Amino acid sequence: MKKDIGLWIDHRKAVVVIVNDEGEEIKEITSHMEKRVRFASGDSEDGSSEDVRDRQYGNQLDSYYDTVVAVIGEGDSIQIFGPGEAKGELKKRLESKELGGRIVSVETVDKMTDRQIAAKVREHLRRK
Repeated sequence: MKKDIGLWIDHRKAVVVIVNDEGEEIKEITSHMEKRVRFASGDSEDGSSEDVRDRQYGNQLDSYYDTVVAVIGEGDSIQIFGPGEAKGELKKRLESKELGGRIVSVETVDKMTDRQIAAKVREHLRRK
């Protein structure tokens, strides 16, 4: 059974639309990430607390991406879109796991509702 996947992603959440012969399913994955705080230089004496926060942020992001890859990894085709850096970071993660050949497009789009995301995925599949 063919499984096409569309994914809207940013650092806070991913909305996955799975389309197969049986229909369409929408899943939401949240990262549970706190907003990243940036400090001006000189705010931290040695920078170590900022380094710890950066490592924690990176580890949370890695765990989030692993969860997303587990959900979309079985897709025959994967369409990725979203507003920021997360889509490119996920693309690299998929390529490192030998899944890069399944990516059919990566596109920059703004915030979207779940219904808009599902409609965009259906539109992309019609054009295939």
